[in-house]
Amino acid sequence: MRPSLMEKIEGLRGVNSVKIKEASEAGKKVVGMYCVFSPQEIALAADAISVTLCGTKQEPIAEAEKHLPRNLCPLIKSSYGFAITDTCPYFYFSDVLLAETTCDGKKKMYELMGKIKPMHVMNLPQTANDPDALENWKKEMVKFKSFLEEKFNLEITDEKLRNAIKLVNRERSALKRLHKLNAHKPAPLSGMDMMLAQWLKGFNVDKEAGIDLIEELIKETEDQMARGIYAYGEEAPRILLTGVPIGAGSEKVLKIIEEAGGSVVALENCTGYKGLDSFVDETKDPIEALAEKYLSTPCSCMSNNNGRLDLIKRLAEEYQVDGVVDLTWQACHTYNIESFTVRNFVKDELGLPFIQIETDYSDSDTGQLKVRIEAFLETIETAVEGAV
Repeated sequence: MRPSLMEKIEGLRGVNSVKIKEASEAGKKVVGMYCVFSPQEIALAADAISVTLCGTKQEPIAEAEKHLPRNLCPLIKSSYGFAITDTCPYFYFSDVLLAETTCDGKKKMYELMGKIKPMHVMNLPQTANDPDALENWKKEMVKFKSFLEEKFNLEITDEKLRNAIKLVNRERSALKRLHKLNAHKPAPLSGMDMMLAQWLKGFNVDKEAGIDLIEELIKETEDQMARGIYAYGEEAPRILLTGVPIGAGSEKVLKIIEEAGGSVVALENCTGYKGLDSFVDETKDPIEALAEKYLSTPCSCMSNNNGRLDLIKRLAEEYQVDGVVDLTWQACHTYNIESFTVRNFVKDELGLPFIQIETDYSDSDTGQLKVRIEAFLETIETAVEGAV
């Protein structure tokens, strides 16, 4: 049984698009961001609204391909397509954009997008064992802070940064507690509902209201659990979905898994648990604390990226998963190459069934994916039955 509050959460897509318009017209500044590496706390400390920008739907890709190569990651094409077609209200009302050098495709796309809106690019250190990485990333934090101070003609004080850090930590805490509800067996929330609740938070204009809504969802879900109401039965294969970020419009693999009877209990990706795993240290210098938290993100653009393997192991154990699905977008070279390492780790170290799904946002391969995923789930079910 689905929590009734999910209908209200789904409605946030329409509500927030109206609220961002009203806020912008009232003079509120808006900072648009794409990536989990983007320090939203600095934007909030500038008394601006920090919003995630659109990039999870197929529709604007055709227009994007007039400027970008077809054999490019769909996330990059969708993001750019939304920008040039003016169909993302959050992009439209953004005063400035924050970009980051996570992959080559995004870097080059940002060069084109930067001609549409004022943009600041943060140069992300990508060598995990580089002793200068943290210091360089701290400098990037300061540069972004200075950029906003100049653009918005204000001062971002340490006190404002600390208040913003506390607010975002509270948001992370609520979302982390929501995600951890699915560690229960059987899972009280479907993977689809978990994804929507976490993905939509990036579009919240009012963070306090968004936190309250997540708290309400946690309470309703816990009440249902107390009455023995769950999204799936105990026999449903418990799946950890790892890999690229997903959202409304790019959720086809998640949807297929659950329509085939699997229970996606954990989302180890940028729009799921990855950004919630650690908090910003509220006792340290705010810039240093922000740099430490964001640099610790286990992204495939990092070399090496052992933090991802550690997170997969912890989630697999805590959420009692029966199998791992690694989702990669076509032409996302970092995640596609890293899938080899993840496969070996999951099969050899964790002893779990593994499948990699490489796809895009279109529905052209839906039938093929259904066959592969159904066969994967049947393999898990057979193994479980044989172990009983």
